[in-house]
Amino acid sequence: MQHISTISSKMKNILVSISYDGSAFHGWQIQKNAVTVQEEFQKALYKVIGERVDIKGSSRTDSGVHAYEYCISFKTTHSIPPERLVAALNTYLPKTIAAKKACYVSEDFHARYSSLGKEYVYKIYNAKIRDPFLEGYALHYWYPLDEKVLDKAAKDFIGYHDFTSFCTLDSREIGDFRRTVRNASVTRDGDMVYFTVEADGFLYNMVRIMVGTLLRIAQGKFPPDSIPEIIQAKDRHKAGPTAPPEGLYLNQVIYEAVCDCTGQGVAEYLHSQDA
Repeated sequence: MQHISTISSKMKNILVSISYDGSAFHGWQIQKNAVTVQEEFQKALYKVIGERVDIKGSSRTDSGVHAYEYCISFKTTHSIPPERLVAALNTYLPKTIAAKKACYVSEDFHARYSSLGKEYVYKIYNAKIRDPFLEGYALHYWYPLDEKVLDKAAKDFIGYHDFTSFCTLDSREIGDFRRTVRNASVTRDGDMVYFTVEADGFLYNMVRIMVGTLLRIAQGKFPPDSIPEIIQAKDRHKAGPTAPPEGLYLNQVIYEAVCDCTGQGVAEYLHSQDA
């Protein structure tokens, strides 16, 4: 193991964007006797900078959930430039995790608490015959789905609501269950149906319960206009089941313009690097 040896006395706050295949991981957060994304990232980072730093993740994700963009911030005195950090991390990360981009951010930036919102995508493979290459990466649902009906129903999620009905209640969820959903849609591309939702925050299993509720509408077990009533009930038993994790992807983490290394905003900078 070789650390990059350039050290500076000045503390820097760095934001790193990664993507990962969640199939083999028990979510983001470190757990006893389970392999997690955080554990693998921390091991790789230590091999690069030789410091055990306190890393901040943009959110928790559950076992089997994937991420196109997951964001991590940490403070270090190491002077490795962000562009070199990305390449160095990818030397040590497992093939199922990739560092994509990095930049300096302001001292008070926090990957989770500085976020203005997140966008998730849930993939449903809607075909009679399952596709073995999508196993673990999309929910196979073989009954017909009318994406136009579901899209109209999904629009009822939009707004500032108490989403108690769409939350698995446990010790992770206490306090305020109100969230603002900014956009929600259901679209189709061939046999793949996508539920996309953006909000200022999400409760535990919120997106997966939304999907389970939409599938109940598709099955005719709930009326198409039932979502406002379910929201109003504030009762988990009124909503649909929790959809499996394998179709869920964290698609985007939304930040203000706080990136110090380029003069661009974090979101601007991160997404400009995709071009």
